[in-house]
Amino acid sequence: MALVRRKDNKNRVLKEGESQRANGTYEYKWRDRRGKRHGIYAKTLQELRVKEDEVRVDLLLGVRTAKQSMTINTLYIVWKRLKRGLKDNTFQNYCWLYENYIKPDFGLTRITDLKKTDVRLFYNDLVDKKKLQINTVEGVHTVLHQVLDLAVEDEYLRRNPAGGALTELKKEHSKDIQKRRALTLQEQELLEDYLQRSPTHRRWRPIFTVMLWTGMRVGEVTGLRWEDIDLEKGLISVNHTMVYYTRREKDMSRSTLAINTPKTQAGNRTIPMLPVVKQAFLEEKEYQKKERISGGFQVDGYTGFVFLNRFGHAYTLGSLNNALNRITQECNRDILERAKRDNIKDVQVLPHFTNHTLRHTFTTRMCEAGVNIKAMQDILGHADIETTMNIYADATSDLKRREMDSFEKFFASMQTT
Repeated sequence: MALVRRKDNKNRVLKEGESQRANGTYEYKWRDRRGKRHGIYAKTLQELRVKEDEVRVDLLLGVRTAKQSMTINTLYIVWKRLKRGLKDNTFQNYCWLYENYIKPDFGLTRITDLKKTDVRLFYNDLVDKKKLQINTVEGVHTVLHQVLDLAVEDEYLRRNPAGGALTELKKEHSKDIQKRRALTLQEQELLEDYLQRSPTHRRWRPIFTVMLWTGMRVGEVTGLRWEDIDLEKGLISVNHTMVYYTRREKDMSRSTLAINTPKTQAGNRTIPMLPVVKQAFLEEKEYQKKERISGGFQVDGYTGFVFLNRFGHAYTLGSLNNALNRITQECNRDILERAKRDNIKDVQVLPHFTNHTLRHTFTTRMCEAGVNIKAMQDILGHADIETTMNIYADATSDLKRREMDSFEKFFASMQTT
């Protein structure tokens, strides 16, 4: 005889323990480990099921709960309560990814029904239907894998169904991941020359010069304090980073600045200061003195930041990228206007690029100059030498190609003379 499932007045199937009361509200009943009955109530079925998840979490943290009622979303609530060791901005980002891409639909899946093929299909849909970039899907995968690890730890699952589920998709879309491009030497000289002579954008010269000639990450530069630099010895101490992220609390969210320690021990490092960098620091100090910009801005107890905007606040990644966009557009407009005036047809302009391009450009210049790989790794703060080697391989490959092109042109000119 087929099992008849109870339904509410909207013809929705009710789960075990759920019922609809005469007044239209909903009730969920369960027994604790001592056999005592409990009940919770809610106006809507959706609200009731949110409360059910909380009950199951409490049961899971206290005693085993039935596999049949365990969903991925239930595990996620447990993961949020248990997770430690993540920086707040990283944790908030994981929660945002889960709650936007997993929780509404896939998160309702019961773990007893979950198979690796389900996870693979879910990832495919994120790319094919939701049009997410593969690096965003990687972030989704990271948090989902951690959540499902809880089911393995508590023996609800024998193995994690998210393990290896992204491998094939990443391989398929590897061609879509564009290789980071550094500025060529000519493009770098165009940028530096424009920042030097532009009365409008000269203000940005110190911070972008430091980024361009130290290879420091954006958060390391914006978080840099005067006490972290030694102008006499020519040394920069990198010991923290500034992050700007959205913090979500219940139904509210706010953007905030915070100071984090480096992700790895390699991030703690000392960078030798080139003369052009020292000059940039002195120029910034003189500008702030002239404009009477106060250095009292504080983030997590840190103060005395080197780079501050005209309001005396720290820069963010967004504000610096916006500045680079404006600089690039106006620099190119200036180049094209001068070329038109002087009747020059073949001109070099700046490509679209971001703050991270400056770090990649510095790395490329070091490769071209033949700087020792180990020294490069230490200066850049790479925890893994392979990261440095990959950049080195790309940079030297491009260099060899350019050198061969120059050789070909030279050889061709020899033949015509």
